[in-house]
Amino acid sequence: MQSHRLNRHQRIMMVVALGLALYFLGAWLTGLGTHLPYGSVTYTNLNSGILVGGLHPWVQLIIGLALIAMWLGLSLALLRNSSVDHDGQ
Repeated sequence: MQSHRLNRHQRIMMVVALGLALYFLGAWLTGLGTHLPYGSVTYTNLNSGILVGGLHPWVQLIIGLALIAMWLGLSLALLRNSSVDHDGQ
């Protein structure tokens, strides 16, 4: 039975998709608990675009750095050269 390995271009696309997925996960995580200062979703105050509540900025920074480190580690694991991959690719 032949093992199906991903070629380099497929692995690069996986790294890009992983980066996008982690970006949206980070945006969702850092946006937890934020809301508009008014309770109604039908009322739009053009002077107030500020979200209130949510996480402290240092917690958002830690989440962002952790997700970047996760992306870097997974990307290195995906893109590392394997001895099986040297068969002409």
